[in-house]
Amino acid sequence: MIYILDYGSGNLRSVQKAFEAVDVVAEVGADPARARSADGLVLPGVGAFGHAMAELNGRDLVDLIKERIRAGVPFLGVCLGLQLLFEESEESPGVPGLGIVPGRVTRLPDRVKVPHMGWNQIEIMQDSPLLDGVPDHSAFYFVHGFVGAPTLPAYVLTTTDYDDLTFVSSIQRENVAAFQFHPEKSSELGLKLYRNFGRWVYGGER
Repeated sequence: MIYILDYGSGNLRSVQKAFEAVDVVAEVGADPARARSADGLVLPGVGAFGHAMAELNGRDLVDLIKERIRAGVPFLGVCLGLQLLFEESEESPGVPGLGIVPGRVTRLPDRVKVPHMGWNQIEIMQDSPLLDGVPDHSAFYFVHGFVGAPTLPAYVLTTTDYDDLTFVSSIQRENVAAFQFHPEKSSELGLKLYRNFGRWVYGGER
């Protein structure tokens, strides 16, 4: 079972429905025992970095997430779920993130329209099973005002051009991956990403 972590921050049911559409079993909840027994974990979300971290801490999910990642459990972050993987964010100064990916989250610069909203293309920077069947320069749906900047380029899975800016639109570090865009709002290619995550979790069985 894939467990979608509920910390009161947005689009959980739409992510669950996307998994259902590709015949992958996914459950939504905040039960630490269920999360510890899951084959894969998903951290979606919209909203503010500081509030989300407070909710994760309040539901005793921070240490659990780190524990399961260390154990090698496949983990997927979506939108805010990508940003929470970093050490800190300009959105909430002084609030530590999960610290899974070295680096920080920064606000999109004033020279571009904020938030970045709508369809935009990705450029694939490295191979990943999550991108099987996804052509380079495919378009996905974005809604965000902040972006993650990994310290190490090796963690960059895709980038995206927005006016004269290039930002990191997805990351991967061993068993951890995350998308800044919303696959569940990105039509058939978005569903393919969730199908690929299911295959990643179950060793190609689905």
